[in-house]
Amino acid sequence: MSTQALSRRNFLKVAGLTAATATLTCAGLGYAATRAPALETPELTLEEENPMNKRVLVTYATRAGSTVEVAAAIAESLGSRGYAVDVKPVKEKPSLAGYSAVVMGSAIRMGAWLPEAVAFVKANQAALDGMPAALFTVHMLNTGDDEAGRTARLGYLNTVRPLLHGAEEVYFAGKFDFSRLSFLDRTIAKLVKAVESDSRDWAKIRGWVPAALA
Repeated sequence: MSTQALSRRNFLKVAGLTAATATLTCAGLGYAATRAPALETPELTLEEENPMNKRVLVTYATRAGSTVEVAAAIAESLGSRGYAVDVKPVKEKPSLAGYSAVVMGSAIRMGAWLPEAVAFVKANQAALDGMPAALFTVHMLNTGDDEAGRTARLGYLNTVRPLLHGAEEVYFAGKFDFSRLSFLDRTIAKLVKAVESDSRDWAKIRGWVPAALA
């Protein structure tokens, strides 16, 4: 029987909370236009009673909450295989001490991992190169199996891949929720005729286990 510092249901409930945003006028956008509604990035621990289980860190960077939920599902899959799993946001700069493996994930903005995720890899490059590491990317574009789509997906990790050697990579379609975007991002999304949708394949997400942990 497992014990949880924070249940997945409450974890996802907290992750989905957003603060109300003030009405923006054309004359006063500025920095406020780039800010998304406030989003909590909680931590989750899944641990079996056996203290000898290997501990895995699942760390994530998110902009609108979709990646938080993906990280929680990955943690559940690892927990079901007997691993003790901690889920923590990269913005908290979690230590890698005590972990036997790390799974890192990020949403995509401007065709690349979020800056805080890249910074985490750079700050921990030496440690990550000495342990099993896997990367998951949550995105809404270039989801097809055509050559153009595959090439674009590979490009998402161009700032991260050179820092690690042989880290496993996986890509998951994400969720597009206008209510969780900044005013600027909502405007851009509407200009490119983006449509709100949830394309996450939960069977694929929950079925993925890094080869080093299988």
